[in-house]
Amino acid sequence: MTIGSGGSSVVVPRNFRLLEELERGEKGIGDGTVSYGMDDGDDIYMRSWTGTIIGPHNSVHEGRIYQLKLFCDKDYPEKPPSVRFHSRINMTCVNHETGVVEPKKFGMLSNWQREYTMEDILTNLKREMAAPHNRKLVQPPEGTFF
Repeated sequence: MTIGSGGSSVVVPRNFRLLEELERGEKGIGDGTVSYGMDDGDDIYMRSWTGTIIGPHNSVHEGRIYQLKLFCDKDYPEKPPSVRFHSRINMTCVNHETGVVEPKKFGMLSNWQREYTMEDILTNLKREMAAPHNRKLVQPPEGTFF
Protein backbone atom coordinates (compact mmCIF):
# COMPACT_ATOMS: atom_id res chain seq x y z
CA MET A 1 0.00 0.00 0.00
CA THR A 2 1.30 3.41 -0.87
CA ILE A 3 0.10 6.71 0.50
CA GLY A 4 0.86 10.06 -1.01
CA SER A 5 -0.08 12.88 -3.32
CA GLY A 6 1.52 14.79 -6.11
CA GLY A 7 3.57 11.84 -7.34
CA SER A 8 5.30 11.13 -4.02
CA SER A 9 4.51 7.91 -2.22
CA VAL A 10 5.31 6.47 1.16
CA VAL A 11 5.88 2.75 1.52
CA VAL A 12 4.16 1.37 4.61
CA PRO A 13 6.77 -0.48 6.74
CA ARG A 14 6.48 -4.26 7.08
CA ASN A 15 5.43 -4.26 10.74
CA PHE A 16 2.71 -1.65 10.24
CA ARG A 17 1.43 -3.62 7.29
CA LEU A 18 1.37 -6.87 9.31
CA LEU A 19 -0.35 -5.16 12.26
CA GLU A 20 -3.02 -3.94 9.83
CA GLU A 21 -3.43 -7.46 8.49
CA LEU A 22 -3.59 -8.90 12.01
CA GLU A 23 -6.31 -6.46 13.01
CA ARG A 24 -8.31 -7.27 9.90
CA GLY A 25 -7.83 -11.03 10.32
CA GLU A 26 -9.01 -10.91 13.93
CA LYS A 27 -12.15 -8.95 13.05
CA GLY A 28 -13.27 -11.65 10.65
CA ILE A 29 -13.39 -11.27 6.90
CA GLY A 30 -16.38 -11.08 4.63
CA ASP A 31 -18.77 -13.99 5.13
CA GLY A 32 -16.56 -15.64 7.78
CA THR A 33 -15.44 -18.55 5.57
CA VAL A 34 -11.83 -17.27 5.56
CA SER A 35 -9.85 -16.19 8.63
CA TYR A 36 -6.27 -15.91 9.82
CA GLY A 37 -4.16 -14.88 12.76
CA MET A 38 -0.68 -15.12 14.25
CA ASP A 39 0.61 -18.42 15.61
CA ASP A 40 2.59 -16.81 18.40
CA GLY A 41 1.62 -13.43 19.85
CA ASP A 42 5.15 -13.08 21.24
CA ASP A 43 6.82 -13.28 17.81
CA ILE A 44 7.92 -9.66 17.38
CA TYR A 45 8.76 -10.34 13.72
CA MET A 46 5.19 -11.55 13.04
CA ARG A 47 6.37 -14.37 10.79
CA SER A 48 4.16 -17.41 11.49
CA TRP A 49 0.45 -17.29 10.75
CA THR A 50 -2.40 -19.77 10.62
CA GLY A 51 -5.18 -19.44 8.07
CA THR A 52 -8.53 -21.21 7.91
CA ILE A 53 -10.72 -21.73 4.88
CA ILE A 54 -14.19 -23.27 5.05
CA GLY A 55 -14.73 -25.10 1.78
CA PRO A 56 -17.02 -23.46 -0.79
CA HIS A 57 -20.58 -24.62 -1.52
CA ASN A 58 -21.28 -26.91 -4.45
CA SER A 59 -17.83 -28.49 -4.32
CA VAL A 60 -16.30 -31.58 -2.71
CA HIS A 61 -14.85 -29.13 -0.17
CA GLU A 62 -18.24 -27.94 1.09
CA GLY A 63 -18.40 -27.82 4.90
CA ARG A 64 -14.78 -28.90 5.35
CA ILE A 65 -12.45 -26.77 7.42
CA TYR A 66 -8.93 -26.43 6.04
CA GLN A 67 -6.01 -25.14 8.08
CA LEU A 68 -3.00 -23.51 6.45
CA LYS A 69 0.34 -22.15 7.58
CA LEU A 70 1.62 -18.87 6.17
CA PHE A 71 5.17 -17.71 6.79
CA CYS A 72 5.99 -14.05 6.18
CA ASP A 73 9.75 -13.76 5.99
CA LYS A 74 11.63 -10.50 6.49
CA ASP A 75 11.09 -9.53 2.84
CA TYR A 76 7.26 -9.67 3.10
CA PRO A 77 5.30 -7.89 1.57
CA GLU A 78 7.89 -7.33 -1.18
CA LYS A 79 7.88 -11.11 -1.67
CA PRO A 80 4.94 -13.46 -1.00
CA PRO A 81 4.68 -15.55 2.14
CA SER A 82 5.22 -19.27 1.86
CA VAL A 83 1.84 -21.00 2.05
CA ARG A 84 1.26 -24.60 3.06
CA PHE A 85 -1.90 -26.54 3.77
CA HIS A 86 -1.78 -28.32 7.14
CA SER A 87 -5.06 -30.12 6.37
CA ARG A 88 -4.73 -32.68 3.60
CA ILE A 89 -6.31 -31.49 0.36
CA ASN A 90 -6.24 -32.55 -3.26
CA MET A 91 -5.86 -29.44 -5.47
CA THR A 92 -3.92 -28.83 -8.67
CA CYS A 93 -1.78 -26.07 -7.09
CA VAL A 94 -0.91 -28.00 -3.90
CA ASN A 95 2.02 -30.40 -3.60
CA HIS A 96 0.55 -33.82 -2.71
CA GLU A 97 3.50 -34.78 -0.49
CA THR A 98 4.05 -31.57 1.50
CA GLY A 99 0.87 -29.48 1.24
CA VAL A 100 2.87 -26.54 -0.12
CA VAL A 101 0.95 -24.19 -2.42
CA GLU A 102 3.25 -24.14 -5.43
CA PRO A 103 3.80 -20.60 -6.75
CA LYS A 104 4.24 -21.83 -10.34
CA LYS A 105 0.75 -23.32 -10.18
CA PHE A 106 -0.97 -20.55 -8.20
CA GLY A 107 -0.86 -17.28 -10.14
CA MET A 108 -1.23 -14.96 -7.18
CA LEU A 109 2.07 -16.18 -5.69
CA SER A 110 3.96 -16.31 -8.99
CA ASN A 111 2.76 -12.81 -9.96
CA TRP A 112 3.00 -11.37 -6.46
CA GLN A 113 2.40 -7.66 -5.91
CA ARG A 114 3.16 -5.75 -2.73
CA GLU A 115 -0.50 -4.73 -2.35
CA TYR A 116 -1.62 -8.35 -1.99
CA THR A 117 -2.40 -9.61 1.51
CA MET A 118 -2.78 -12.92 3.30
CA GLU A 119 -6.54 -12.38 3.07
CA ASP A 120 -6.21 -12.16 -0.73
CA ILE A 121 -4.26 -15.44 -0.79
CA LEU A 122 -6.84 -17.29 1.32
CA THR A 123 -9.77 -15.84 -0.63
CA ASN A 124 -8.16 -16.84 -3.92
CA LEU A 125 -7.38 -20.35 -2.65
CA LYS A 126 -11.04 -20.71 -1.67
CA ARG A 127 -12.03 -19.53 -5.17
CA GLU A 128 -9.55 -22.05 -6.61
CA MET A 129 -11.26 -24.85 -4.62
CA ALA A 130 -14.50 -24.04 -6.43
CA ALA A 131 -12.87 -23.88 -9.88
CA PRO A 132 -13.98 -26.62 -12.32
CA HIS A 133 -10.59 -28.41 -12.25
CA ASN A 134 -10.64 -28.69 -8.41
CA ARG A 135 -14.20 -28.80 -7.20
CA LYS A 136 -14.84 -32.47 -7.95
CA LEU A 137 -11.42 -33.98 -7.17
CA VAL A 138 -11.50 -36.91 -4.76
CA GLN A 139 -10.35 -35.67 -1.36
CA PRO A 140 -8.38 -37.34 1.43
CA PRO A 141 -10.36 -38.25 4.56
CA GLU A 142 -11.44 -35.21 6.56
CA GLY A 143 -9.28 -34.50 9.60
CA THR A 144 -6.03 -35.80 8.06
CA PHE A 145 -2.91 -33.65 7.93
CA PHE A 146 0.35 -33.23 6.04
